[in-house]
Amino acid sequence: MKMRVETLSLDPEVEALLTEAGLQVSDLSGSPSLHLLGVREGGRLVGLVGIEAYGSVGLLRSLAVTPVRRNAGLGMRLVSNAEALAAARGIQTLCLLTITAAGFFARLGYGVVPRSEAPAAIAATAQFMGLCPASSTFMRKGLAADHSLPGRRA
Repeated sequence: MKMRVETLSLDPEVEALLTEAGLQVSDLSGSPSLHLLGVREGGRLVGLVGIEAYGSVGLLRSLAVTPVRRNAGLGMRLVSNAEALAAARGIQTLCLLTITAAGFFARLGYGVVPRSEAPAAIAATAQFMGLCPASSTFMRKGLAADHSLPGRRA
């Protein structure tokens, strides 16, 4: 069954998947720059990712894949689509905070950076200021301006 990445709205199904994955949802409704992408299988949401845009920098967040669909490339596909969307919107650098997935993101080209080097807009987010613990790993990746949207049609 072929799954396509689609734009999502913040709704109870999205919040349930994020909560199941142990991710924060408390600040999502207050984020006017949040863009969510997801994949459904049989009508059920099986994976999603979000980006928040802050000018030329963005925050990659809320990557969640249901346990039954993990380790099948869905997370990589979602991140790739989020990166393409971010680049298309003029974001040059994507940042993220992670507690458990630094190795996964390193394989996708994200580098560990001291939190003190976070762009001001990212450092001012609720994620950075307290929702993610100080022990979380801060990472970033530069995006190519001509990044295309894989698996999506204009």
